[in-house]
Amino acid sequence: MRVARVGLHAWEEPPISGNAGSGTIFFSGCSLGCIYCQNAAISRGGAGQVMDTFELAQACLDLQAQHALNINMVTPTHFTPSVCASIRIARTRGLEIPVVWNTSGYETVQAIRAHAEAVDIYLTDMKYADARLGRALSGVADYPVVALEALEAMVQRTGSPVYDERCGEMRMTRGVIVRHMVLPGHAEDSIEVVRHVHERFGDDVRLSLMRQYTPTISRAAALGDKRACTTLARFPELAHTVDETDYERVLDAADRMGVSDYFWQEEGAASESFIPGFS
Repeated sequence: MRVARVGLHAWEEPPISGNAGSGTIFFSGCSLGCIYCQNAAISRGGAGQVMDTFELAQACLDLQAQHALNINMVTPTHFTPSVCASIRIARTRGLEIPVVWNTSGYETVQAIRAHAEAVDIYLTDMKYADARLGRALSGVADYPVVALEALEAMVQRTGSPVYDERCGEMRMTRGVIVRHMVLPGHAEDSIEVVRHVHERFGDDVRLSLMRQYTPTISRAAALGDKRACTTLARFPELAHTVDETDYERVLDAADRMGVSDYFWQEEGAASESFIPGFS
């Protein structure tokens, strides 16, 4: 496994990070090719160092010793067998905090079943309702179908969200959080994502509607990335952050649909200062 960062992370959803921080382990590589990726340095850049299963298990135990609320495996899908083996080793050595599988959502049902015993919480994306956007922006033609099937398997595995209290704060111990990052100019697709998830899963998942899109694609285009240039020619809106009016439209739509409890972000969430440093 190639690991780009191990450390406490304060910027996940409140019951994941809390005040103590989520014990994040960022893996290099990704099963998608999102042209606007906020972590391109690791998804395509190959930052990080190689770890075996015993080293990763020790990293989990070190994070627990730093009082992390959980172990948060970020983009681990392509290393599934080794990550699961590491979790098993760590648990035999005293790992007690929940394990989070932080994924793009582009997972097979078979993969969900393969790591079912290792994972307590799924922090999964639902990026698109429109397959054409998935093809254009992430390089896959079947994202909505695959991600919804995977989400159903996740919910079947964990059931509805469960919480406890640790150090005076609420912590999720089991369940699914579905993240959707609103993209500039695509509020209608975001509303459809909310509709699909809420109508199918209701309160069995927690929705997180994110406003933190950062137009790193503009810098890639300026550096001569041909795909970035082509994408911006087709979707020039991606050169900007999310308009406040569009974001409010998505939140208002969630309210009208009866989504009873969801996470949302204030203005200022779109900033490269929130992107972790990798080396």
